[in-house]
Amino acid sequence: MTVAGRKAWLTRVFGDWVPEVGPATLRADLTAGLLGALLVLPQGVAFATLAGLPPQYGLYSAIVPCIVAALFGSSRHVMSGPTNANSLALFAVLTPLAVAGSPGYIELALAVTVLVGLMQWLVGALRLGSLAHFISPSALFGFTSGAALLIAVHALKDALGLPAPASHGAGALLASLAANADQIQIGAVLVTAVTLAAALLVKRWDRRKPYMLAGLAAGALAAAAFNASSALHGAAGVPVLGDLAQPWPPFHVPSVDWRALPDLLSLAFALTIVALAQSISIAKAVAARSGQRIDANREFVGQGLSNVVGGFFSCYLSCGSLNRSIPNFEAGARTPLAAVFSALLLMVLVALTGPLLAQIPHAAIAGLLLLVAWTLLDVPRWRQLIRTQPGESAIAAATLLATVTIRMEVAILLGTVLSLMAYLHRTSRPAMRTMGFDSRGLDRRFVVLEAQDDALPECPQLKLLRMEGSVYFGAAAHVAQRLQELRAAPGAPRHLLVMAKSMNFIDLAGAQVWEDELAARRAMGGDLYFHRPRPEVLAMWRRTGFLDRLGADHVFPDKATALHVIYAKLDRGVCAGCKAKVFWECQPDSPQSGG
Repeated sequence: MTVAGRKAWLTRVFGDWVPEVGPATLRADLTAGLLGALLVLPQGVAFATLAGLPPQYGLYSAIVPCIVAALFGSSRHVMSGPTNANSLALFAVLTPLAVAGSPGYIELALAVTVLVGLMQWLVGALRLGSLAHFISPSALFGFTSGAALLIAVHALKDALGLPAPASHGAGALLASLAANADQIQIGAVLVTAVTLAAALLVKRWDRRKPYMLAGLAAGALAAAAFNASSALHGAAGVPVLGDLAQPWPPFHVPSVDWRALPDLLSLAFALTIVALAQSISIAKAVAARSGQRIDANREFVGQGLSNVVGGFFSCYLSCGSLNRSIPNFEAGARTPLAAVFSALLLMVLVALTGPLLAQIPHAAIAGLLLLVAWTLLDVPRWRQLIRTQPGESAIAAATLLATVTIRMEVAILLGTVLSLMAYLHRTSRPAMRTMGFDSRGLDRRFVVLEAQDDALPECPQLKLLRMEGSVYFGAAAHVAQRLQELRAAPGAPRHLLVMAKSMNFIDLAGAQVWEDELAARRAMGGDLYFHRPRPEVLAMWRRTGFLDRLGADHVFPDKATALHVIYAKLDRGVCAGCKAKVFWECQPDSPQSGG
């Protein structure tokens, strides 16, 4: 194969970024990759702890999945690996099945990761990526905020130096913390405070700096000083991680009782929804800054492959990480090779700094998790949502409450269902506005009569109605009732002209509404007309035969033609005594007026 042919093949497999690789892009990607490795070092340890796994599993999950997702995904800048939401979701669904951190728990985590990867790959391979758009942003925001509260609650134990409770539920954990408040360790509180202070100071100084790493280093130094002092006085010190396992991810086939496969599939399905929602949201957030077009299906294929392969290399559930993807873009990354360099450099860092990593205190990790929780909670966005969209804020609040009180996979499904119900409720009552004119002048406009106190009166024989919204099975009853009310009103016009360009689509139930309206209008001596119905609406009317019964001459391309034709069918006796005279044809000098 020639060099050009090899490059063309690589471009088809990995993406259109391959021809751009050169010395300049490699330097930029290497620099961004080093920052990514520094960022994920403390995050990997913290998130693995949050997932109920030994710290090294967080580092493993930042290596293999990061490489695979970058090479086979769609985004040039998204870095994949362990995330807070995925870690907490995994912890929440697996703790009822096994003790966190136990060998059985680890095997379940790896098996579920493989299953999630297969489901993600199927979604992308079958080109079902658009399904992710049905996950409401409000539901996802509520889930994220609920996860933030759970992160904070679970981090308090180590932040205060208290023993782990027997139960992992948020309520039981808070009760245990309250019951053991007299056992709070001053050293753990001190290390947590130093970690938070250092991270916040560096973050305020320059957000692009690895502030979490700075906080972790400060916390480790504070713990070392406190432990040295405690040893002199014979007091208990601050607990540290201890020796980590090998720095490279070992190959391991998950070993579980496959009779539990149906239960694992249900858990994997829920986790897939969480992971897909995060992945596409993060990819879009980064693309909004970079200007890159994201292929959702390719992104899901890449994420799926990363979890399938990762699950066999001791990696737990991963997806795109916003905490690392945005800094990766801002650091100047140009191609997905930045993520590859990040993973490789992380292995080097772990191999060279293993003894130092062993001295990281649990309280420092808790401090970082509290910082992550506060960032995820996003109080300013809550204020904005409550102020501008009360309905969406209620959905987010319900999802948050469900996340904290019930199983997390149920919570995000509940939020999605609530969002769909809210959408159906809004669309089930499409607006139907009575139209008229604002004046008799040459520059007069069509206006909504309810909003114009000085508008001209309605024609007593012809109702002008603007239909805003689709007439489908959920809206058919409302539209039919509103049309019946218009017909039943005292002195109601017998003719109806529907301005239908905003009627997006109709189904069989909607078609029946207009069938009934046509019959009712003609029974009362009037008729039904339409102005500019959409092509898909006309297509449905043709299939049902309604257009033949209505008559093609009852559908008009513009308002002037519609009013001119319909005026000729009005009752001249009524016109003779009419004071409204709102149409041009009503004027005395008009040939149609009879004047």
